[in-house]
This record gives sequence, C-alpha cells and structure tokens, in this order.
Amino acid sequence: MNIKFNNVYVEDVSTVAGPFVKNGPFKYDSIFEDFYDGEDTYEKCEIKELIKSINILLNKTNKKQEDISFGISSDLMNQITISNYAYSKFDIPFMGIYNACASLCEEILIASSMLDRSKDKCAICSISSHNMTSERQYRNPTEYGSPKPKTTTFTTTGAAAIMLTNKKTNIKVQSATVGKVIDMGIKDVFDMGSVMTPSAAYTLNKHLKDTNTKVEDYDLILTGDLGKYGKKLFIDYVKEEYKINLGDNYDDSATMIYDYSNNVYAGGSGPSCLALVTYSHIIPKLKNKEIKKVLLIATGALMSTTTVNQKMSIPSVSHAIVLEAI
Repeated sequence: MNIKFNNVYVEDVSTVAGPFVKNGPFKYDSIFEDFYDGEDTYEKCEIKELIKSINILLNKTNKKQEDISFGISSDLMNQITISNYAYSKFDIPFMGIYNACASLCEEILIASSMLDRSKDKCAICSISSHNMTSERQYRNPTEYGSPKPKTTTFTTTGAAAIMLTNKKTNIKVQSATVGKVIDMGIKDVFDMGSVMTPSAAYTLNKHLKDTNTKVEDYDLILTGDLGKYGKKLFIDYVKEEYKINLGDNYDDSATMIYDYSNNVYAGGSGPSCLALVTYSHIIPKLKNKEIKKVLLIATGALMSTTTVNQKMSIPSVSHAIVLEAI
C-alpha cells in the first residue's frame, strides 16, 4: 500500500548521540559521554535523552508546546516505557507506537496522514534506543560478557526527533509505503540482518511497483539496520527474488553510524540508528540539494523477551518513506 502526501514537509530535526555513536562520522546536536549520563539507571538515561531531543527540536523551531498538534514516539522497551515517561513531561497530545526498528517510518507515515488533511498544524515524531536497556531485554545482559557471533549488531544509544508541518519548507514528505509482516522461521536473535532482509526486500519491490519508479530514480535508498552482513544479503536477495539490481545509490544506516574503532560487530541497530543517520547526515544533504530524492526503508524485528525464550521464530516488517528536496 502506497500513500501519497500533498501537504507535508520537514521543518527541522534534532539528534542526541551517546557512547560509540558520538565517535562516528556524523555531527549531532548533543552528545553524552557514558551510558548513564548522570542518572542511576540506563532506562532513566534513555528517558532523559528522549526528552532532550524534543526540547532541542522545540528550541530550533521556536515552537512552544501548545503549538504542537500531537507527538508520536517509539522505543524498544516493554510497553514503550521510555516514550511514555518522556511525554509525561510535556503538555503535548501523545500517541505511542511500536514496530520495533521500523517505527521511524511508521511514525512519519501516521503523522503525515494526519497532517496532510489539516491546515496550520505541526507534529513531532521522536524515537530512542539505548544499548544497555535493549541488549539486556532482548538478548544477554552485557554484564555477562558472553561472546557473540559476528552477525550481531550493536544497538545504537541515542534519541532523535523530527518536526513535520503542512507549511511549505524545502523538504517534502512525498509518499509512504506500508510493509507487511514476514516470518521466514529464523530464530537467531544475533542475526537480525537475516530476519529483516525479506520484509525490507518486499517493501522495496512493493514501493517501486506501486509508484512506477526505478532504483535509479532515487539519489539514495537507505535501509535501517540490516548491518554489514544483512546489507550484502539484501543486495543478493532483491536481485534473486525480485530481479532488482541495487547500485551505488544504496546503503544501510547500520554500516554508516559507527567508526568501527570499537567492537561493534556488524554495525548499528535499534530504532534510533536510521533516525540519527538520516537526521544528521541525509537531511542536511536534502536541504543543500546535494541529493534530491531519498527512499528510507525502516526495518523491524518483531520479537519479545517471552517469544525469544520460548524459541519462537522472529517475524519482521519494514515500512518506507520518500523525502524529496523541493
């Protein structure tokens, strides 16, 4: 399903980056040095950073809380706890959503659908993840020090937010493609690239068919967090399954976010991975018209602690958004 938007634009973005991420190749609005940032738990740290990203965005856009029509947010914690606590500090109507690491594009899709039918309104889409909170919930607590295979991705620590508006700016949210849940029977929590590749490939193919576009129509096609091995698998999979040849205009944010001086395995992961790369690196390129059209495909593994412990397979979903410089 593809949805075309006529009246939704990007006003501004904000980024907050933590350990490992801050040492990567991109510049962020704010950084913090360790996994606590002055708090006594990892979870409180993540809440703090999400709040910070929203406040930075409000300051950059000269908006007050009462100017915001609604906020949509997501994170990886059970019951999207981080987002719930963060928005309790704001007087902004709030919707929490969860599609794991596919949530970034789902947020923008939902907000754009609402704004496209409104006048003089704006909305915040925010997102966060934290290596320590996520790893101990979905895999092994990092304190165990257990060895992990090379296909493992290293959850990014940070938060990001985007202000969408129906007042014209120089970046338009052009369209969105809704993905579908695909379960290939994979159970390995240390190989998210293999889990998410089929849904990312489906969404790419669906988007190109529904919009009657080709790979070369985009200056950049960027997947969320397939990682180093998942990226290669994705290239091979779409060629074999859908006869799509990805060229030099394809990349994966998980392979871009770190400088690899630390042991980050196959690269980044987590819902903030695609957001931090897009908002710090891709949005400025669109603003400067270095690139004109970008297809973002956010990739999500739909697992829970309970289903993992029960040795169930891991389904996946991917959603896509097109951003265009105008």
